Amino acid sequence: MLHHQIELLSPARTADIGIEAVNHGADAVYIGGPSFGARTSADNSVQDIARLARHAHRFGSRIYVTVNTILRDDELEPARKLIRQLYDAGVDALIIQDMGLLELDLPPIQLHASTQTDIRSVEKAVFLQDAGLSKLVLARELTLPQIRAIHDALDPQRCLVEFFIHGALCVAYSGQCYVSHAQTGRSANRGDCSQACRLPYEVKDTQGRIVAHDKHVLSMKDNNQSDNLRALIDAGARSFKIEGRYKDLGYVKNITAHYRQLFDQILEERPELASASSGRTTFTFTPDPDQNFNREFTDYFVNGRQEDIGAFDTPKNPGRPIGFVTQVGPNWVELQCDDEATTVHNGDGLCYLDLHRELVGLQINRAEAAGAAGRWRVFPKDAIEGLRHLKRGTVINRNRDMDWVRTLEKRSADRRIGVWVRLSRSDAGLRLDLTDEDGHAAHAELTCEVEVARDANQARARLHDALGRLGETIFSPIDVSIEADQAWFVPASLLNALRREAVAQLELVRAKAFTRLPRGQAVEPPVKFPEDTLTYLANVFNHKARDFYAKHGVQVIASAYESHEETGEVSLMITKHCVRYSLSLCPKQAKGVTGVQGTVRAEPLTITHGDHKLTLRFDCKPCEMHVVGKLKPAVANAATSPLTFYRQRPTEAV
Repeated sequence: MLHHQIELLSPARTADIGIEAVNHGADAVYIGGPSFGARTSADNSVQDIARLARHAHRFGSRIYVTVNTILRDDELEPARKLIRQLYDAGVDALIIQDMGLLELDLPPIQLHASTQTDIRSVEKAVFLQDAGLSKLVLARELTLPQIRAIHDALDPQRCLVEFFIHGALCVAYSGQCYVSHAQTGRSANRGDCSQACRLPYEVKDTQGRIVAHDKHVLSMKDNNQSDNLRALIDAGARSFKIEGRYKDLGYVKNITAHYRQLFDQILEERPELASASSGRTTFTFTPDPDQNFNREFTDYFVNGRQEDIGAFDTPKNPGRPIGFVTQVGPNWVELQCDDEATTVHNGDGLCYLDLHRELVGLQINRAEAAGAAGRWRVFPKDAIEGLRHLKRGTVINRNRDMDWVRTLEKRSADRRIGVWVRLSRSDAGLRLDLTDEDGHAAHAELTCEVEVARDANQARARLHDALGRLGETIFSPIDVSIEADQAWFVPASLLNALRREAVAQLELVRAKAFTRLPRGQAVEPPVKFPEDTLTYLANVFNHKARDFYAKHGVQVIASAYESHEETGEVSLMITKHCVRYSLSLCPKQAKGVTGVQGTVRAEPLTITHGDHKLTLRFDCKPCEMHVVGKLKPAVANAATSPLTFYRQRPTEAV
């Protein structure tokens, strides 16, 4: 991938979803392998990944495999063997978190730094480039100036910037969340997060007063950078990543198509930029991000701190308002749609907010038009008595439209590479030349007697039609030319065979021309890491990772939180999201407000869910929040072999 190329990077839970991501315009796809992929239920066999790679490479699209968990010592050799298999399967790059992998004997496969490596500073970005990483997935919390500063410090010939543009947001800096492991033993850094951030909490101040009750104060809205793509390009981002390796086929089709269209518009405007893969994609539907699961959207911190980034009422999909309740019957609900043209379908998912602002689902078994325009009688799957606070006037949203679902279950995209087609005479008969938009050329020849056609116009039209008939291939004709003084009569069966042979030859030429991405070279002698001391926040979980950091000048190295050396209270989550700010309790917000200034302080808060209690502490200088707690006894007592390779006990981060 070159610095002027723009890469749309889509997720895939399975190889089949990955193939559809490519078909819908992805320049690259990232997918988990059979293990070590940071998503416990999104594993794929090497054989399936090889199948995906073969399809993607036909269009010049790339396949990246996630090997981005932190690894125990006993997992390093299995990981090394897997990486060799992935390389042999045609995988273009690995997305990694554990620096111990750089100390292994790996094949010459390109390495990308996962967002789990927590890249927020210029110094760390440059270090990872100099350690041999070729692409850096920056922290989602960065602003445009911060992204620009990192880009400007990198060598674009060696290392490119990648940024998340859509999907679910982890509230913590990626790689800096240990709440799940502390409470359940399930480690987010090992792909098994329990998503404690999506739970409702009671928030209390230092005097025990309730600040918020049953609010999802750690749950973020979903990321959507649709309006910021040009600014992100100008800031230096070159790979644009869609979150969603747990998401279904419809999500990947729709969101890939949405961003494909946006980037195609930008590429039309800016000829100095180019797509990172080949072909153009057309769609049978109009992409719409609101149709997929989302918690409403935010552009997070790209344009600076925003007040409304949290999905505090519910972590579920609230959908779109479509109307309101006019009547509630014994087993039905009557709705008046805001748009009289709206159709409600059997199987639709409806919902509403009850009096406590909790989302209540209303799945529809049957829907019937009820006479007046836009009026519908729906028969819910669940009993009416269980639908709390549902009454006349209740606003109804739709969060699953079965008509939309069925549209995306069908073939919904067509991706084609443009070719010039030229038919000419040869010594033995006819020659067909194909040249694609990337400059690859191939030809096929047909040995035959060439007859002059009786009806020249009709013969030319038939030749033109037969040669441009590329519907079952990945190509589409840009132009069809027939170089002849006279029109020829050629049987359709011979023309079809000639065309098929030329297409097959062009695919072979493209496959031979496809080149692997180069492995980044580490600077020698090894450059120094920006710090000489690492706490558990560095996620060092094996001796090879320890050797890596020691080689780069780190003097004191603590082991990862998962080794259970941190038994006291520590920061279990570090986040740019601030609960005080979101609840209008930030001292900076009170500045200049008469009667309030000086009375609001950044004192700790506590959040409680069941028997889980955590402390929120506020570091106002960098404007960060720390969620503080300790290992549950049951987790602390679980069988673990602590790693003690530090030279002196590092200071605990709290």
